[in-house]
Amino acid sequence: MPYRLLFFLLGLFLLVQPDHALAQARLTLSGYVRAAGTNEALPGATVAVPALALGATTDDSGFYTLTLPAGPQELAVSFIGYQSLTKSVTLTRNQRLSFSLLEDSNTLGEVVIEGSGTLREKLQTTQMSVERLTSREAKLLPALFGEVDLLKTLQLKPGVQNGGEGTSGLFVRGGSADQNLFLVDDAVVYNPSHLFGLFSVFNPDAVQSVDLYKGGFPAQYGGRLSSVVDVKMRPGNPEKFTTSGGLGLISSRLTLEGPLPNRKGSWLVSGRRTYFDVFTRQVNKLNEGKEDWNPIPDYYFYDLNTKGNYTLGAKDNIFLTGYLGHDVFGFNSTNGFNFDFSWGNAVASARWNHVFNKRLYANTTAAFTRYDYRISNALDQFSFDLSSQIRDFSLRTDFDYALNDRHAVKFGAAFTDHHFGTGRLKAGAEDNSFNFGSDINYRGQEAGLYASDNFRASDKLQLEYGLRVSGFQSGSDQFGGLEPRAAARYSLTPNISLKANYALMYQYVHLVSNSGASLPTDIWYPSRLSVKPQRSQQVATGVSFLLGDGAYLLTNELYYKWAQRQIDFKDGAQLFVNPDLDSEFLFGRGWAYGNELYLEKKTGRTTGWVGYTLAWTKRRFPPQNGTTGINNGNTFYPNYDRRHNLTVVVLHQLSHRINLTGSFVFTSGQATTLPLARFVFQDVQGSNPSAVPIYPQRNTYRLAPYNRLDLGLVYKLRPIREGGESDLTFSIYNAYNRRNPYFVYFDQVKDKETTRVLSYRARQVSLFPVIPSVTYNFKF
Repeated sequence: MPYRLLFFLLGLFLLVQPDHALAQARLTLSGYVRAAGTNEALPGATVAVPALALGATTDDSGFYTLTLPAGPQELAVSFIGYQSLTKSVTLTRNQRLSFSLLEDSNTLGEVVIEGSGTLREKLQTTQMSVERLTSREAKLLPALFGEVDLLKTLQLKPGVQNGGEGTSGLFVRGGSADQNLFLVDDAVVYNPSHLFGLFSVFNPDAVQSVDLYKGGFPAQYGGRLSSVVDVKMRPGNPEKFTTSGGLGLISSRLTLEGPLPNRKGSWLVSGRRTYFDVFTRQVNKLNEGKEDWNPIPDYYFYDLNTKGNYTLGAKDNIFLTGYLGHDVFGFNSTNGFNFDFSWGNAVASARWNHVFNKRLYANTTAAFTRYDYRISNALDQFSFDLSSQIRDFSLRTDFDYALNDRHAVKFGAAFTDHHFGTGRLKAGAEDNSFNFGSDINYRGQEAGLYASDNFRASDKLQLEYGLRVSGFQSGSDQFGGLEPRAAARYSLTPNISLKANYALMYQYVHLVSNSGASLPTDIWYPSRLSVKPQRSQQVATGVSFLLGDGAYLLTNELYYKWAQRQIDFKDGAQLFVNPDLDSEFLFGRGWAYGNELYLEKKTGRTTGWVGYTLAWTKRRFPPQNGTTGINNGNTFYPNYDRRHNLTVVVLHQLSHRINLTGSFVFTSGQATTLPLARFVFQDVQGSNPSAVPIYPQRNTYRLAPYNRLDLGLVYKLRPIREGGESDLTFSIYNAYNRRNPYFVYFDQVKDKETTRVLSYRARQVSLFPVIPSVTYNFKF
């Protein structure tokens, strides 16, 4: 194809072109950036030479590398929340130089939004459509039930929609919930939600940073169409043993961390558990024996994060990461009916970081991922058990090579062995009068190979281009494709940058869901037979302005995304324990386009951001598989289409002890399908007539607009012991008690005397009223 040849020739030209600036000696400066006191690595810290407009960011282990001219240089090292550092150095040879940054309590680092350098550095990078968050920011924002949620913080960014009231699913730039790739230290997490989607699985005490890519995806990422959420866990304190945690209304957290005995590494263990079940069991026990008492279902979730790192030598480090999370829902009635529902994730990864020389280093990661759910029912002598699972074994290696001060090259490969348990059914009777079962399993192998180059063509122009080759095999079915990536940044002035990017993505695994929101019972299914990989292409362009002496950054981005082989299901589809699930799919096309306007401020006593998105999302599924398609093949809006989305986030330091926070959200109403009319028929003379609803085409109605104001206050208490800290966090969720629509149903309006149905009235169900909460957080 022409574009493949174009990218190859462009890369070859840029790599071999003469560079007169390299006539003088070039030397390599490398090292680590860590936090003073704890010696914790600071990934995303910036080491720059402002006079040369050169810079580098640290990787996950805090390592950086720069190629600079020989002679005296003035270095600037920065990381949000820490005091910036300048240092003069004279380069006469390749040199290793590490930095320790002091936490900055005077510049309000704890209320700053970004964690990846200054606004000017964000202005000058080729990356666009990227957001970085730290757990420090999320802990300050108001939270539902006081439970801090990193995914809900991401929902406050432009271009990111939520799935509805109380859900933590992400719908990014018109993509569906299954088109987001969630990574924890390079291991995939398939269901990132607790409590039926109300909270995410990411414990903020164990998280160091979260990067959200909405577009312009770097070549190392693949396998999903809409976004990448890259979560990095904290490695633990390598200097001293510390304890931190929090006590909230519905859950508590505890984190332990410290150095290894030989001081060559560190470890961290962080746990969290809700205690709904503690209260519900007591209430059920107090009402035990009452004839009219309906027991309250049992529910709780827990998660456990672990991470350790060990320094093998000056050039080698080992990182081990583990995650285990589980949700348990149970109902045991007095009449013999029992219902149990459980689901959860297990993740383990091991990463080896090796520095070959001053210019080249590599990360090699082996990972295991498992997600499963199980539903068990029992009624008298009969039992029923339904379950599904996906397991991954993966291996990837990534190389970073600093060719010179103009070219930063990345290349690598990844392989994943998927195991899909799409349906396991067991049913029978205790007396063995009958028993039956079914077990449907598939396997698939996914592989990717990539290379990219970040090229500084001049002081004004910077390019990043790359190519990813991906493939998938399930049985005898094979699929694959080329995924080109390109991005460019041009500086009109020192305070204005123009940016653009393009990305083509393939998705080889699909979420089989019978609802608009991601539920724990959704099944992951491989590309096979007629179920071909989904594919999308996205182009985006934008302009960034640095305003007010660098205090504000204003960005405006336009994007257009078109996708092929989007998946939905025909009416009445049988999704569970179906050996011919391929026949239940419908395939169509999708389009999403919009404009994202974003203003952020992160210096001074008041910080925050304002984001506004104007967007359209459309789908079309023509007639196929003996059906009329969806909406007779006409284009429609999916239920996560939102025309307008406005978010305002403000964080203000009232004093060195008191921080005030607030967030406001307004979105257009959710698209939904409601009956247009009803017709009445009577099949047997003398029987009661029945009213059958008549539905129009899909999603032709909109629920009322969604809006909500959350308020928060963080009060720092005096430390219990030297070096410790604690605070009380007060939150008011939905401060003005807006009754936002969760769903709409129709109630019968009857004649009081004859009880004859006269009409039907639409009624709205709302989920959350105003909810105050308080959390006690501590560290010592």
